[in-house]
Amino acid sequence: MLFRIYLAVIGVMSLVTLGAYFIDKKKAERGKWRTKEKTLLSLSFFGGSIGGLIALYVVRHKNKHWYFVVVNWLSLIIQIALGFFILKYL
Repeated sequence: MLFRIYLAVIGVMSLVTLGAYFIDKKKAERGKWRTKEKTLLSLSFFGGSIGGLIALYVVRHKNKHWYFVVVNWLSLIIQIALGFFILKYL
């Protein structure tokens, strides 16, 4: 049960993160006010790494910043490890 909730949270956070990256890219193209990088990285770290990675490689937003690549991949590894922990021990 807890694992299903975890997967749902990861799914929702990934969609929110992907949306935030997409909106930020559109604002960048139009020269408008942008979302703070700290906000985008926090969304990726706190459950949205899948959405962040999709944004990096499909939407091609922030993919030239090495720290976005590192944070998104490390976050994905941590989120997978946490999922295995929840599945096995809780």
